[in-house]
Amino acid sequence: MNILAFVGYGSEHDGALIELTYNWGVDKYDLGTGFGHLAIQVKDVYLMCDQVKRKGGVVTREAGPKKHGSTIIAFIKDPDGYPIELVGE
Repeated sequence: MNILAFVGYGSEHDGALIELTYNWGVDKYDLGTGFGHLAIQVKDVYLMCDQVKRKGGVVTREAGPKKHGSTIIAFIKDPDGYPIELVGE
């Protein structure tokens, strides 16, 4: 069982929003497992993936439509191994 809490300022369409999850039975997290992922909305997911790769970053899911949807998403990794979801406008 998990408990979810959403923390942010203003509307999720106009500001930042973080979903926090409490995982029952977990008493320790290792670097890279402390949270699931962050999501950031960008104008052009394809362009952002190109820029990340050009600067030596890691794209773990190339830009493309979500399964069963039309929203364009991609996943990249930060230097600590945390995934960041890029979501198209």
